Amino acid sequence: MISVGIIGGSGYTGKKLIRLCNSHPKISTYKVYGASSAGETVYSLFPEYAGVTENKTIESVNNIDLNLDVYFIALPHGEALKFAPQLLENGKKVIDLGGDYRLDSEELYSKWYKLQHTSVDLLKSKLYGLADFLPQEAYKNVNLVANPGCYPTATLLSLLPLASNFSEKILTVSTIAYSGTSGAGKSPKTENLLSEMFGNAKAYNVNKHRHQPEILQCLNKNGFDSPFSFTTHLLPVAVGIHATSSVHLKESVNAEKILDVYKAAYDGSKFVRLREVPPQLNWVTGTNFCDINVSVEGTTVIITSVIDNLVKGAAGQAVQNLNKLYGWDEELGLKCKEA
Repeated sequence: MISVGIIGGSGYTGKKLIRLCNSHPKISTYKVYGASSAGETVYSLFPEYAGVTENKTIESVNNIDLNLDVYFIALPHGEALKFAPQLLENGKKVIDLGGDYRLDSEELYSKWYKLQHTSVDLLKSKLYGLADFLPQEAYKNVNLVANPGCYPTATLLSLLPLASNFSEKILTVSTIAYSGTSGAGKSPKTENLLSEMFGNAKAYNVNKHRHQPEILQCLNKNGFDSPFSFTTHLLPVAVGIHATSSVHLKESVNAEKILDVYKAAYDGSKFVRLREVPPQLNWVTGTNFCDINVSVEGTTVIITSVIDNLVKGAAGQAVQNLNKLYGWDEELGLKCKEA
């Protein structure tokens, strides 16, 4: 049994972590930390959790208990830099759900996040925790896990089997992805109001989304070296990521060969489901699943994938990484679907 700290427990991702930690069979106790929410209770922040979780009081991030085993950091980018180094120096394990440790390069981080990185050495020692694509041995002696972003999770799980097996045949890749408005966080923004998004859809951060270098970094490490474009959109829904990648090949490849590499990559996978038809968002909302469909026609491969951005794209994958850090069954605490 282990003890856990949730740093940043009042946001959408922190809310999911509270529920997951509360029901995890290997977590004996957990503490929740916040800044402006310090002093409030879980039930006052999330009344729907009454009778579902413990009614813990949110403790101040200025007074973090260093006697716990593992810490989830669910804070906006830049904030994990204030906590991760000290926790690691005290021999703790850290799973950062933000973007501060995902990139390998200080220069890339400064360019895309517009911040100076203050613990550059950790960029090299962290594990990029794309849990469904990593073997168990990758977690050996790991203390810092950079939990992938929601868009990268949906995109990489759908592209990596193809990129790592047929990179020399890929001409270009274009990914068009869509997110629910919860991906922008809990802070109120006029453009995300129901009255603005109902019946609407729009592209945003075109050619400048900070998840693009994260995706390319992982693809490049797996042999990909072709032009790549990534365009994000908002949908008038609260949760979910839907990604469609169009891959153009230099020459046709037998469809069965391509499908076979996906089956091999995810054979026995607990949370990646290969579908015979393009998946729908409501198949995965409230779950830690990523559903993928691969369609091959001549020199064109169309891959669609869907995830819940707050579960598979954040808290769920973080708990999956926790399970793998300790060598537990990946499914622990994750198999139920939220109502």
